[in-house]
Amino acid sequence: MKAYQHKVQYYETDKMGITHHSNYIRWMEEARVDFLSQIGWDYARLEEEGIISPVLNVNCDYKKTTTFSDVVTISVCVQEFKGVKLHLLYEMKNQEGQVVCCGTSSHAFLDTDGRPIRLKQEKPQFYERLNELANQ
Repeated sequence: MKAYQHKVQYYETDKMGITHHSNYIRWMEEARVDFLSQIGWDYARLEEEGIISPVLNVNCDYKKTTTFSDVVTISVCVQEFKGVKLHLLYEMKNQEGQVVCCGTSSHAFLDTDGRPIRLKQEKPQFYERLNELANQ
């Protein structure tokens, strides 16, 4: 899986020139969308299949600061998947390869009426792909 790269923009920094903490969560979402595309289930496909995936939980552990024009590489992997909830793990590194942030997010899968989807029965291809990644 190819890591996602994000170049820190000027507007993402605070008065001290340091990236505001809220942006790391945005980058996690960017990386998650990229991850889904890489596994063949981009958001357009999910929506066509009638799947929505709300965020249930997000957590960040900040290690080092980043500043304007730094390139942050974000690796995403499946931490846990049991068919109903997907737990992702994110590791963000600066250009020197130092970890700047670690995070997790949890997601559910719902139909367009907001009811939980049993992926194994209703979307077996998607279920198998996520299950495969969870067992790597």
